[in-house]
Amino acid sequence: MTGRATSRLPRFPDGFVWGAATASYQIEGAVAEDGRGPSVWDTFCRTEGRVRDGDTGDVACDHYHRWPQDVDLLAGLGLTGYRFSVAWPRVVPTGSGAVNEAGLAFYDRLVDALLDKGITPLPTLFHWDLPQPLEDAGGWLARDTAYRFADYAAVVAGRLGDRVPRWVTLNEPFIHMALGYAFGSHAPGRALLLDALPAGHHQLLGHGLAAEALRSSGSANGRRPEVLLTNNLTPVAPASDDPADAAAAAVYDALHNRFFTDPVLLGRYPDLSAVGLPEMPPWVLDGDLATISGRGHHLDGLGVNYYNPTHVAAAPDGPLPFAPVRVEAPTRTGFDWPVLPGGLHDLLTGLRARYGRALPPVWVTENGCSYPDVVAPDGTVHDTERIAFLDGHLRALHAAIADGVDVRGYYVWSLLDNFEWADGYSQRFGLVHVDFETLARTPKDSYAWLRDEVAAQRGLLP
Repeated sequence: MTGRATSRLPRFPDGFVWGAATASYQIEGAVAEDGRGPSVWDTFCRTEGRVRDGDTGDVACDHYHRWPQDVDLLAGLGLTGYRFSVAWPRVVPTGSGAVNEAGLAFYDRLVDALLDKGITPLPTLFHWDLPQPLEDAGGWLARDTAYRFADYAAVVAGRLGDRVPRWVTLNEPFIHMALGYAFGSHAPGRALLLDALPAGHHQLLGHGLAAEALRSSGSANGRRPEVLLTNNLTPVAPASDDPADAAAAAVYDALHNRFFTDPVLLGRYPDLSAVGLPEMPPWVLDGDLATISGRGHHLDGLGVNYYNPTHVAAAPDGPLPFAPVRVEAPTRTGFDWPVLPGGLHDLLTGLRARYGRALPPVWVTENGCSYPDVVAPDGTVHDTERIAFLDGHLRALHAAIADGVDVRGYYVWSLLDNFEWADGYSQRFGLVHVDFETLARTPKDSYAWLRDEVAAQRGLLP
């Protein structure tokens, strides 16, 4: 049973990349094996009350040992792309200095196995698992971390760059800044509110420096590597017609979306005077914006992670001048997120309208949903809600392409049920069910649905 209750998806452009995504700390486990150093998430998970049920990523999906099985699952889907992240503390255990050969060898084997299956690797260099020694020295609040990130990028590219055609530098710098440094609900657990903004700038500086390192490291198949930055983006709307809500929504949009896209695409930060920031904050030094925007080497692609829209109301008495409010929707995910596929279309066409010719090709690097999936007595997992979610969002994506947005690929989040950060193992996003006691993998109905849709797109099924 595939659960397909609708017609086939419309035809996507030739060469469109169909992929799945994961992240190192969420799936790898083996946190103390083969020379890996501690990350901020190892520390955070061991701090009482930080993670639901006291869960940790110590084992996660045990991908570090079971990766051949997981590569076979990717191949079984017929996918042509796999976005994974490299664990910085597995490669450079203290964040700088000595390189761990065993860590590099793990990703070496993974990349070769993917290529053997016809799957193009898309490594992300930072998906939130900062080496703990760097956090002890200030983390992303410290400018030096950006330079250490570039050094690490050069190490990874030196080993894998001959086989990797494109890279993602950072995953969701807004989310890491906001939840990790502004509100403290993610590692490293700091609650600095607007004083967290330097952590955002230093991530962007790290992106620019890493992009330079990647581009100078060599090439895959004789071509210069492409460099992407992935942001969690959301279409923002005011909660009402009140002008105060509209002003609050504009501020929120500037912080969530434009703070992490304007510098890369336009070479400047948005106006944040509404939250008391000068045009050039003191943590932005001469030359930083040129580095972030690529010194004439434009971003090769913008990674877009989309989950839901955001509605914002004014909060004149709060610590920040805005407050996100509940977005109503016909259905909601297990995370209580609204299911609104049209938001993806609005987001992508809005990016094209905002940035015009400055917008590079777009890659949807994450899109997915969590539901409380269970394995039925007959060994199947019937996740019809996920099939409806993916079907709706892919149709919205196709409509955005038809409206002129250059979208090159789509990576579903996620291949596997995994460690969902501060929510531990309570949320299941995978196409494949993982029993976190036995680590058994069980493909869900959505896995079969996507397999068949990809096969149809590739002309292998009617």
